[in-house]
Amino acid sequence: MAIKDWPADERPREKLLQRGPGALTDAELLAIFLRTGVAGKSAVAMAQDLLAEFGSLRSLLDADRQSFCRSHGLGAAKYTQLQAVLEMARRHFNEILQRGDALTSPEITRAYLSAQLRGYSYEVFACLFLDNQHRVIKLEELFRGTLDSASVYPREVAKRVLHHNAAAVIFAHNHPSGICEPSQSDKHITDKLKQALALFDIRVLDHFIIGDGQPYSFAEHGLI
Repeated sequence: MAIKDWPADERPREKLLQRGPGALTDAELLAIFLRTGVAGKSAVAMAQDLLAEFGSLRSLLDADRQSFCRSHGLGAAKYTQLQAVLEMARRHFNEILQRGDALTSPEITRAYLSAQLRGYSYEVFACLFLDNQHRVIKLEELFRGTLDSASVYPREVAKRVLHHNAAAVIFAHNHPSGICEPSQSDKHITDKLKQALALFDIRVLDHFIIGDGQPYSFAEHGLI
């Protein structure tokens, strides 16, 4: 059955307009992006097949051009459109959290850090520097690692914090595996950083792990 013949409240576009994008499944969101399916298959069915092929929405969005374009129904035009959408999302969150803006919402902070760090195939450790009113000074990528690790040096972090004259910081790093749960080394380095910065009266407000789904917050789990 074609999507236009579905009940109105089940069609992805109508569902989004009535209930918001958060009410849609990954396949429904992807179907809206695809717009049309292929012969004998609706856009939703095609989206479901693509998610099964790539393993997850994140893997599909992170796919290189060659991998993306060899899937049935996709091509250079769709790849170009997708890259434009992803870059618009990054720029959107850059505009939301510009220098001098106060952090008023944990959800905006999560979304902003996710947009900046989620696409890497290697581990990146970043620091969001804040003044004493929790206004944004700058986000910096401080360390880059291999597929599964990054060396983080408290002395170098302290130097950058003092350079920016920050009063507080939020740390974030990505897990290329997509798993958001913190490792023992994640907990250990967070404690070391917190102790090192306490010597300068710098507050560590949170440490986010970016992967698939909702970023993990150390503060919300009582680890800060």
